[in-house]
Amino acid sequence: MSLSTRVTPHLPYIRRYARALTGDQATGDAYVRACLEAVVSGGQALDEAMSPRAALYRVFHVVWESTGARLEARDGGEGAVTASERLLRIAPRSRQAFLLTAVEGFTPVEAAKILGVSFEAVEDLIGEAQADIDAELATDVLIIEDEPVIAADIAGLVRELGHHVTQIASTRIEATEAARLEAPGLVLADIQLADGSSGIDAVRDILSGLDTPVIFITGERPEPTFLITKPFQPETVKAAIGQALFFHPRNRLPV
Repeated sequence: MSLSTRVTPHLPYIRRYARALTGDQATGDAYVRACLEAVVSGGQALDEAMSPRAALYRVFHVVWESTGARLEARDGGEGAVTASERLLRIAPRSRQAFLLTAVEGFTPVEAAKILGVSFEAVEDLIGEAQADIDAELATDVLIIEDEPVIAADIAGLVRELGHHVTQIASTRIEATEAARLEAPGLVLADIQLADGSSGIDAVRDILSGLDTPVIFITGERPEPTFLITKPFQPETVKAAIGQALFFHPRNRLPV
């Protein structure tokens, strides 16, 4: 397979990553260009033990760190803070681990190889990023779940992250009324509800009047949402909550 064939499909993604990492598309593109030049000239080789995409990201990090790993300090001025600007508030190393796993879709093992650190180190970095996100984006959460034990488990996880549970609804009618009375900043919804009604329909009702992120616990979903299957791992739910809040355009925080 030629070098061009191995690298070209991944360029849009590494440009996206470089922009999010540095805070600026022009700066990010400059690092991507330097990465490609290093590969073409033979100064850096793609690791054959890694997938082509992961190997390209690894070379990017080697080049980026060798040039001082410069990050853009963006001053958003007065007003709202976007997801991109919130990323720049996360410590650089934690930001790398978070972006590689949450945005670029690499596993922690792959991210560790890309960053040249241990798996345990990447797990710690992701945890640090998650803590920063959770602290900044505390919100009101509506839970739509008809199983009392599962609802209690989810509510506990939500509160552990510093969020406030506005109500636990078990039917479509209860959910839409709860959202009408107190607009949630996040909705966690089951699919099949106690009275035979649909959590999907409940969410559609809510989203017709609100712009809020949604995480479904199981089954099909209307976009844009996150999906978690039961039985769920607590850390999976926590990570999904943080990411849903972090990247939703509704969450524009004062500087």
